[in-house]
Amino acid sequence: MGTAASPAFDAETLRRGIEGNPNTLLSLYADDAELRVVDHNTQPSHPRVLHGRDEISAMLDDVYSRDMTHKLEDCIVQGDRAAFSESCEYSDGVRVFAESMIRLRGGKITEQTLIQAWDEQ
Repeated sequence: MGTAASPAFDAETLRRGIEGNPNTLLSLYADDAELRVVDHNTQPSHPRVLHGRDEISAMLDDVYSRDMTHKLEDCIVQGDRAAFSESCEYSDGVRVFAESMIRLRGGKITEQTLIQAWDEQ
């Protein structure tokens, strides 16, 4: 008797989501996902923490409403963990770079820590 394989996290779907379709990106998150953001404004001792797909969706709507491009630079998946790098550029040339470490369950993101830095002008 065989066992059913659990769904795998799909790095190509991550690429399509990051590079242009926030709905595709949102589909990779579990309903109860938690996203922690660490940056200049929300430093490690007080990160911004989003709970659930609704809060994550609101953040993605905000980010993807801006005049900027997004590119998945690299993604490594190992078991129930993955890490990826993303670069972004606003139309005025300001660049953002982000690194994420994620935990997975059933091929969905359950926890993500996002560390980002951007050009200061």
